[in-house]
Amino acid sequence: MSAMTDQNKVADKTSEQESEEKNDKNESPTADNDGAVPEKEAVESEEPATKKRKRVAREHEDMQVYLENLPCCDYYEKSYMHRDALIDISVTKDTGFVISASVDGHVKFWKKMTDSIEFVKHFRAHLGRIMDASCSSDGSLYCTVADDNTLKVFDVSNYDMCNMLHLAFSPSLCQWMFTSGDAVNAVVISEKNSNKLFVFDAKANNEPLKILDTMHRKPVCSIAYNSIYQTVVSCDTSGMIEYWGGPALLYEFPSCVRFQYKTETDLYEVAKAKSFCCSIAVSNNGKYIAAVCFDKIIRVFNFLTGKLYRSFDESVKSVTEVQQQNEYLSTMEFGKRLAVEKDLYKSDLFSRSNAIFDESGNFLLYPSVLGVKVVHIKSKGCVKFIGQSESLRLLSVALYQGCPDKSAACLTMDMKASKNPTLDLIKNDPCLFACAFKQKRFYIFSNRDPQRKDGDRDVLNEKPTKEEQIAALGVGGHAGGQSKASKACIHTVLGDIHISLFPDKCPKTVENFVTHALNGYYNNHIFHRVIKAFMIQTGDPTGTGMGGESIWGGEFADEIHPSLRHDKPFTVSMANSGPGTNASQFFITVVPTPWLDDKHTVFGRVYKGLDVVKNISEVRVNPRTEKPYEDIKIINISTS
Repeated sequence: MSAMTDQNKVADKTSEQESEEKNDKNESPTADNDGAVPEKEAVESEEPATKKRKRVAREHEDMQVYLENLPCCDYYEKSYMHRDALIDISVTKDTGFVISASVDGHVKFWKKMTDSIEFVKHFRAHLGRIMDASCSSDGSLYCTVADDNTLKVFDVSNYDMCNMLHLAFSPSLCQWMFTSGDAVNAVVISEKNSNKLFVFDAKANNEPLKILDTMHRKPVCSIAYNSIYQTVVSCDTSGMIEYWGGPALLYEFPSCVRFQYKTETDLYEVAKAKSFCCSIAVSNNGKYIAAVCFDKIIRVFNFLTGKLYRSFDESVKSVTEVQQQNEYLSTMEFGKRLAVEKDLYKSDLFSRSNAIFDESGNFLLYPSVLGVKVVHIKSKGCVKFIGQSESLRLLSVALYQGCPDKSAACLTMDMKASKNPTLDLIKNDPCLFACAFKQKRFYIFSNRDPQRKDGDRDVLNEKPTKEEQIAALGVGGHAGGQSKASKACIHTVLGDIHISLFPDKCPKTVENFVTHALNGYYNNHIFHRVIKAFMIQTGDPTGTGMGGESIWGGEFADEIHPSLRHDKPFTVSMANSGPGTNASQFFITVVPTPWLDDKHTVFGRVYKGLDVVKNISEVRVNPRTEKPYEDIKIINISTS
C-alpha cells in the first residue's frame, strides 16, 4: 500500500513538472532571427487576455443594464398620506400592486400605472395597532396582525378581504410560507414575548395547523420564507437563526441545504456579536439571505451553505469615517442626521428597517444615514445612493421593477432580448417605495425629475384631522390661521433684534412664533447653540436643544416657499430634526446658507440690530456642546 502511494506521489510530481515545463514553453515562445514572435504563436498568447477583456466588458455591460433598472433620482417624486405612521410598504411581484399599512389599523391598496400610482381601496382593517404585515411570494395574498388579536387576509388581485382569524394569543410577527400551487396557504405567526410559532391555513378556521414551541428558546424577532427552496428562516432575540420547512416538509430541517449541523456554518455570527436580526430578506433566486441586525451590520449569508458571504457595517462610527473621507453631506446636515439616528435607535421603530435585493440578485438596497445605499454584492462596493439629498430617515423600502404597460405583460425573456425596435418603446418603470421615521407618508423615488418647487409632490390625499382643522382656524379662531403681526422685536440682554415676518407666505409658522411670543413662551430662553460665522439658535425652554413644542402641541409641517431662501445673512428660520418636525426652536444665520434651502422654513429677516446678532455669534462657547459659557437670555418678544 505504501509503495503504491509512493508511486502515485512520484507520478503526480512528474506530471506537475511536465505541466510546469509546458507552461514555461508557452510563456516563452521561440523568436525569429529578428527577435519577433511568430504570428501564429502571438495570436495564441494574446487569446486569453482578449477573452478576459471581453468577459470584463460583458460583466460591465450587464451591470449597467441592472443599474438602469433601478431608480436614479436623488429626490422623491411623490409622497402619499396615511393618518398615522406607516409600519409596512409592500410591492406585489406579478400583479403590480402597492400596499401600505399604518399603525392605526388602516390598509391601502394602490395600483402601479404608467408614470404614477392610482389609489384603489382603503380598509379600516383593525381597531387596534397593527403589529406586522406580510405579502406572499407570488403576490396573491396579503395579511396583517394587530394587538386586537386578529389576522386579516386580503386577496390582492381582487383587492378584497377574504378571511379573518381570531387568535387566542397576542401576535407579534406574521409571514406567508407557501408557493404558488400549494394546497395550503400557510402563514406563520409568532406570539409576543414568547418562543412559540403558530402555523395557520389562512383560508380555514381559527385552529392552528401546527404549534412550534421548541424551534426557538427566545421570542422570535424576524421571519422570512425562501420560496425557491420552500424553507423558513427565523431568528430570535438571542441571535439564533434557524432553518425549517413548511407543511409540505412536515416542519423538519430542510434536506436541500449543504450542511447538517450549524457548527459547519456562520449562522452563529449574529449570536456571537450579541445581536439579533431585525429583518431578513431573501434574493429572488434563493441563493442569498440578508439580515439587518440590531448592531447596525447587514450580514449576507449563502443560503445553501450558511456561510457569511458579505457584511456591511452601518454603525455610527463606520458612517462617520465614511463621511470624513468623502464628505457626502455638510457638517451641520450630517450632525442632524446622527441626532435623528440616535433617536431612531432608542425607539421600537428601528426594528422596521429592512434590506431588499433587486430582481437580478446582484444588488442589495437598504436605508442608512446617507440615504438608501445600493451595493454590489460581489464587489462589496456602493454604486450609488437614492434619496441622499432628502432630510428623511428612510426605514422600510420596497422595489418595483416591472413594466406597468399591460401590452408588455406577455413578453418572454427571448422577446425582451431581441433587437426589435418596437419593443424598445416598452420600458420598465423602476420605483422605490419607502417609509420614513416619524412620517405619515410613503415616498416614491423613480427615474423622473420631481417637481420640487411647486410643492405638488406631497399629495394631500387624506382629510384633515380635528387637530389640523383647529390649527387651520388658528388659536384666535380667525380663518386661515394667519397672524396680523408682520414685525417682531426680540429683546435680549445684549440688545434688540428687529425682524420682518412673512405671514402671507408661511402663515402657520408665523402664527406659531407670534402666539408663543404673546404668551411669553420665549421669555428667559437662552441662545443654547451658537456657531461662529454660521448661526445662533434659541427657542428651547430646556436650554438643551432637545425641547420645545408648537402652540398646537407636538410638531407641525414645513412651509417651504420658493421665494424665501437662505441666500442672505440674518435670515430667521425654523430649526427641526427632519421634515415636518417644527416646534418652537428657531435660528438666525449670520452668513448665506443655501444648503439649508428646502429643509428649513424661512419666516423672517433681521432688518435692525444686525450688530446684536453678530455679537452673539462671536461669544465664547463650549466647543463640544456649542453652548455659550455665559447665558445670553431673551427678555421677551414684542410684535406689531
